[in-house]
Amino acid sequence: MKKLDTALRKRQGQYTINSSQNEELSIGLDDFIKEKDDLLEAIETDKDNKGLFTVKTANKWIECAKNRPIPQMLFSEFWFESELCIMFADTNLGKSILAVQIGNSISKGVPISCFKLESQSQSVLYFDFELSDKQFENRYSSYFKEHYIFNDNFIRIEINPDANIPEKEPFEVYLNNSLEQAIAETGAKILIIDNLTYLKNETEKAKNALPLMKHLKALKNKYALSILVLAHTPKRDLSKPITRNDLAGSKMLINFCDSVFTIGESTNDKCIRYFKQIKARNTEIIYDADNVIVCQIEKPHNFLKFDFIEFSTEREHLKQFTENDREQRISEALELKKQGFSNVEIARKFCVSEGAVRKWIKKDNENKK
Repeated sequence: MKKLDTALRKRQGQYTINSSQNEELSIGLDDFIKEKDDLLEAIETDKDNKGLFTVKTANKWIECAKNRPIPQMLFSEFWFESELCIMFADTNLGKSILAVQIGNSISKGVPISCFKLESQSQSVLYFDFELSDKQFENRYSSYFKEHYIFNDNFIRIEINPDANIPEKEPFEVYLNNSLEQAIAETGAKILIIDNLTYLKNETEKAKNALPLMKHLKALKNKYALSILVLAHTPKRDLSKPITRNDLAGSKMLINFCDSVFTIGESTNDKCIRYFKQIKARNTEIIYDADNVIVCQIEKPHNFLKFDFIEFSTEREHLKQFTENDREQRISEALELKKQGFSNVEIARKFCVSEGAVRKWIKKDNENKK
C-alpha cells in the first residue's frame, strides 16, 4: 500500500487551512480531479501487485503501455531506447570505433551518415575499459594535433588507478557500485560499456552470466537506461555466417538482452566490415544474412569512423572453401591427431565441432581398411 499512502499524504498536504478566511481550502477543481485520478491509479496498482508479481489483464497492460513513449532508434534498427543491447565481434574489428561513433552521434543529436537516429541530443556515459587516454587522443586527432571536438554530452569514464578499493569488497561489486554512482550523479540515460569482459571475467558459465545480466537489467529499469554492451566472439570459421552461437560466453547473455548485432570482417578486403542483426525485440530483423550493411574504417582527418559503402549479402564476404581446401584441412587435422592432439583441440584450431573431427577420423579409418 505504499503508493496509496503516498497519494493520501499528498492529498492531505494540498489543503491549507486559513482561520482568518473561515478555513477556506486552497485547492482548485482541476487539482482535485487530477488528485482523484492519482488516488484511483494508486489503488488499482496496489490491487494488481501480488507479492513478487504484478497481475493485470492483457487489455490493462496495453492501456498502461499506451502512456509510455514509443522507443526511438538510437542506431537504426540495431539499437532502440530502453534496450539492453549487445554488440559483439572478434578482436580488432572496430567495436570501440563504432561504439564511440554511436555515442558521439547521440550526444550531438546528429545521425551517422546512412543510419537513423530518432532521439534528441542527450548525455552519454562511455565506460572505456579498453583504451588509455593517450590512445583515445590518437584516434580523435590528426597526429596528436587538431583534435576532434566532442559535445560535452559525451562523457568518457575510465578506471581510476589510484582508487581505494575496500579490502573486504570484491572488485566486481565495487565496480558495479561505482558504475551506478556515475549513472545517478550524471542523470545520463545512455550507457555504453566497453567491454563486457571487464564487468565479469567468467561469463562462459550460466551461474556467472545470469547475475551480470540481471544486474544490468535492474540498472536499466531503475534509471530508465538504454545500454549498449560490447562483447567478444571466440575464433570462428570465416566460411560460415555469424550466428548467436558466436557470441563468447553463456547463452544467458543473449537470452536476457533485448537486441544483439555483430560486426563481421570481409575476407575480400581487410578494411571492409559488415553489420548484421542477430536478435531484435522492437523491430523485425531487417539486416540479416541476405541484407548486411557494408562499411569501411576511415580516418579522413581527426575522427576514426565507419563509412557506409553498400548493402550486400553476408555470403559475399565469407571465405570460400574449394574441395581442395577442404581436403587439405582434413589432412592437417589427421596429422595433428597422429601427433597426439585431442579432438577438442583440433576442432578449436579449425573452428569446427568436435563431432566433425570425429567424422574425419572415422572416415579415414574406414578408408584404410
